[in-house]
Amino acid sequence: MDISLLEDFKALAEYKNFSRAADSRGVTQPAFSRRIRTLEKWVGTELADRRTHRLELTAAGIRFLEVCEDISRRLHLGRQEAIDAASSASSLRFASTHALSLTFFPSWLRRHEAAIASTTVRLIADSMHGCERTMMQGEAHFVLCHHHPAALSRLDSDEFVSCVLGEDVLIPISAPDENGRPRYSLPGSADNPLPYLGFNEESGMGRILAAAWARQPQQIWLKPVFASHLAIVLKQFAREGRGITWSPKSLVETELANGSVALGGGPEWQVPMEIRLFRPRSRQMERVEELWSQASDAAAVSM
Repeated sequence: MDISLLEDFKALAEYKNFSRAADSRGVTQPAFSRRIRTLEKWVGTELADRRTHRLELTAAGIRFLEVCEDISRRLHLGRQEAIDAASSASSLRFASTHALSLTFFPSWLRRHEAAIASTTVRLIADSMHGCERTMMQGEAHFVLCHHHPAALSRLDSDEFVSCVLGEDVLIPISAPDENGRPRYSLPGSADNPLPYLGFNEESGMGRILAAAWARQPQQIWLKPVFASHLAIVLKQFAREGRGITWSPKSLVETELANGSVALGGGPEWQVPMEIRLFRPRSRQMERVEELWSQASDAAAVSM
């Protein structure tokens, strides 16, 4: 079987649309459809339900997708480890959400220097969606991200394990007025909704906020004016007085201390989060296992 058919099927599962999936793979839709049919013929059953308005995977397709992702990830990791072995150099590859790559990752890595001696560390900073994709494609050994039990990610599956490295909290922030009080304060009102600087759909923190709001009994009135997956951009726009946003506390501690931003709401509007490190469940190369053992042991002691 042509291994590229697995990548085609993964694209179809992601986009839920033959035309967009074909574009992502650089082929025409008819050719892409034939390739999916070829894969289904090899598997022996339909993998996609084409009768629904929005394409969905069949039960067989859902199960086979897990196999595709695991095979693809192992192939990519195996290829990179073979390259490392041939060059007599090893590397540890991390994918991290942007905020944690700035606030948490550097100090955390310093605490584990013994496990990374003579090893090249490579860091990809991306949105949560991008980090998930990087891990699924086998291009990272670890993913560092914020996590909330009500907003599960693609990494919350039996294929991956994780440990809690620390805690953070999403807090509402606003530019202060001349008296140091927030210019925009929650919850707003139906007549005067607050200009909202929000996270877009690629953001893990956007998912976490949406899950938290679903559990929030109090009404909130917001008027979206800007969206990004970059918390640092939203923070800057809030500082400039363009609206209210939520930010990881770890990212705005300096601004809160010097008064350049103010809390835009009380504790009821704050969302506690974990900082988690994810990795594939399957055994990895020795350097990965050494770092994982050290990091998970240290995390267990500190919790």
